[in-house]
Amino acid sequence: MLERLRNILSKPKSLPRRQIPEGRRVYAIGDIHGRLDLLDDLLARIAADHAARPPAQQTLIFLGDLIDRGPHSAAVIDRVIALQRSEIDTRVLMGNHEEVFLKALNGSVDALRLLCRFGGRETILSYGMDAAAYDRADYAEVLQELSPLVPDSHRAFLAQLEDRIEIGDYTFVHAGIRPGVALADQKPNDLRWIRDDFITSSADFGSCIVHGHTITPEVVERPNRIGIDTGAYATGRLSALALAAGERWILSTEGALGTSADVD
Repeated sequence: MLERLRNILSKPKSLPRRQIPEGRRVYAIGDIHGRLDLLDDLLARIAADHAARPPAQQTLIFLGDLIDRGPHSAAVIDRVIALQRSEIDTRVLMGNHEEVFLKALNGSVDALRLLCRFGGRETILSYGMDAAAYDRADYAEVLQELSPLVPDSHRAFLAQLEDRIEIGDYTFVHAGIRPGVALADQKPNDLRWIRDDFITSSADFGSCIVHGHTITPEVVERPNRIGIDTGAYATGRLSALALAAGERWILSTEGALGTSADVD
């Protein structure tokens, strides 16, 4: 009897079915990390999926970490800027990598040093800096050479990235949220950097949190969160979560492998 009671108490509480407003279709795209090839592949899959379904207002949400590690960070930003200028409703969250890159562009050598620890070299080269020049320069010299290579349109794009997006019963963030803190009171640092305290929490956040930042082999669906960072830069799998009314489904690529790097 006691064992049965323990089993009942240990079971996670079932949460209500999640919904987004009728007439809308949302595609949330995970961490791209400079893989333009995978982004173009996934966008084509999304376009085909959207066209094959009943008419609906389409929204694309990028969960951040567009840059670093992969070879085409500058081109990825160009592609997303073009989407924002198109007829498709396109919204973009700031990931921790964009946060650090923006600080570096604003003159922080310490931020550039941190960026280069987790894949920033590839971003810098994607803007046209010579690899040999990068390798022989110190961080201050790299920053001096990088600054004029980054167009004003990219700086403006990075400066207007969002922290959190709420649609229906879903909240979209880059990394996660701080358990026990109301959504409206979440700090940008947690939204962009949190990991274990969020990932291990079974709390009902009052909204289903859709996030990237923490790599898993497949999309992870939990009652309180959905993680869609499938390590595109290293695995070739870039994933998107599609939502319409009370339904959800996954689209993903199976592209060429990239190179491994430290996870941050």
